[in-house]
Amino acid sequence: MPEMVQFFDYLGVAVFAATGALAASRNNLDLIAFMFFAAVTGVGGGTLRDLLIGEPIFWIDNSRYIIICFVVAILVWFTAHLAESRYRLLLWADAFGLAGYSVMGAAKALEADTSLLAAILMGAMTATFGGLIRDVIAGTPSVLLRREIYISAAFAGAAGFVALQMVDIPAPLAAFLGFALALTIRAGALAFGWSFPAYRLPSQPQ
Repeated sequence: MPEMVQFFDYLGVAVFAATGALAASRNNLDLIAFMFFAAVTGVGGGTLRDLLIGEPIFWIDNSRYIIICFVVAILVWFTAHLAESRYRLLLWADAFGLAGYSVMGAAKALEADTSLLAAILMGAMTATFGGLIRDVIAGTPSVLLRREIYISAAFAGAAGFVALQMVDIPAPLAAFLGFALALTIRAGALAFGWSFPAYRLPSQPQ
């Protein structure tokens, strides 16, 4: 695996683990719960990806991923109270995790010889599924249901990475640009409320 792509893999796990631990902190849970939330959130998206593309589940063969989750959980346990708004911090950390995992998910799918469309889809699913699990087990409204752009940012990052790989852009540069694209879109959504028009029921006839 290219070094830059491996970096985004660890980044995605660490940052999503932090969002899981932050969710535990908002519910005033104990340290074991912090570690559980961090692990489930950190590896959830990648686990779904590996199951769907028929690859060995990444964290079972490499314990570093779970160790990263546990270390992050402990750090958040000691520092979460310092954040002025833990929910706002969770959203921004989630944005970085989404950007990193959109690239990593697509890269892992390409390595498994999936179609280009499947690789983009795997990138988006890898980037969003961990956050979905986190919100469900925390009993909070899912970030997927917020009005501002979320899933589209993951698709953009994955698609950008795949497109650049298809025109022979070096993997490290393609990974960085895909990450930057996803993060820029999600950051704009958080900072400025970027969103697409929402579905509305047609008006009833008089």
